[in-house]
Amino acid sequence: MAYLKYQADYLFTGTEILNNNAVLITDKKGIVETITTASEAGADIEQLQGLLTPGFINCHCHLELSHMKGLIPKHTGLVDFILHILQLRHSSEAHILEAISNAEAAMKANGIVAVGDISNNALTLSQKLKGNLQYHNFIEVSGFSPGIAQVRFNTALAVYRAFKTHFTTSTVMVPHAPYSVSPQLFQLIDGVSTQHISSIHNQETKDENAFFLAGEGLFNKLYQSIGSDIASFFKPSKQNSLQTVIPQIQSPKKLLLVHDTFTSQADIYFLQQQTQDYVFCLCVNANQYIENLLPPINLFRQNNCSIVLGTDSLASNCQLSIVSEIQTIAKHFTEIPMVELLSWATINGAKALNMDSKLGSFSRGKQPGIVLIDSINHNGLITSNSKAKVILPA
Repeated sequence: MAYLKYQADYLFTGTEILNNNAVLITDKKGIVETITTASEAGADIEQLQGLLTPGFINCHCHLELSHMKGLIPKHTGLVDFILHILQLRHSSEAHILEAISNAEAAMKANGIVAVGDISNNALTLSQKLKGNLQYHNFIEVSGFSPGIAQVRFNTALAVYRAFKTHFTTSTVMVPHAPYSVSPQLFQLIDGVSTQHISSIHNQETKDENAFFLAGEGLFNKLYQSIGSDIASFFKPSKQNSLQTVIPQIQSPKKLLLVHDTFTSQADIYFLQQQTQDYVFCLCVNANQYIENLLPPINLFRQNNCSIVLGTDSLASNCQLSIVSEIQTIAKHFTEIPMVELLSWATINGAKALNMDSKLGSFSRGKQPGIVLIDSINHNGLITSNSKAKVILPA
């Protein structure tokens, strides 16, 4: 059997960074054979400049919103951002499909091999069926009024079945956010969420907690703007958003909490008392785009929380690049080791989406894709100039 052999300045295995004496050996399809030393690897080693890594896992994306790139101003705050999304969702199908195709191609070129993608409709299905990337499809449901719960659920169920036909084990129905799903709708979703994993937008703005604690904040503006009389059915729980809704999400064994900008130590203690596994998905460029804030990343690290990375959508990000997400975190949290950031982007993400049997690390028998990160510094760290280049796709 013919083998491919790669030697770079540094090699990230999925758990550790090795120096330039390490050689990655795969078959021609990119299935990992071994990692060995240069002296034992033999001839025909391809020399590369930079850091070799398994392909990246983008755990949170909204591919269907790709046509909104550059249309929403930065730093509007979450409520005004949502109002922009509602206004801009409607466009020609041809324009939306073209933007979806272009965004997927950009993700692939940026070294992303798998995506946890949010879908409110079936517009991304035809693109996903081409097999360019691997997907876990989160069919998202929203509807804050109890009176529309069944209608919204039925609409989402049709989308869920369309995806489920083709992505049998990687399609689940999930709630959008605490402020947009009624208890009645949570119950309907939980009835079909017997699979392994779910996802929810979590504590992205301080107004989310204020809304549930005391009925205060800008979410009142949101519901007034869309003509929803929440006073007839909503009463503050006097708990924050996370502690209000987690008891309503019981079926899935694992829950991705996305954004987490205002998650506290008390919330982590609360989660530790639950029986499910919780994963914190960071989308830092989107946090900065919308509210110019960052999540308390070191709080999650201090509590040994599982952390993964996402890009969110092109409505809230200038690019769909995990390298860019790492660069932003590294800029603001210089104390976080690069090996840890890369783990979030690879093996942690693969485990979160239950794709780690194939992706996330250079373990024997896996086919994780091979990505080269260039313009690293002399310590093997990603710099502001670093870019990803695909050596072999997954």
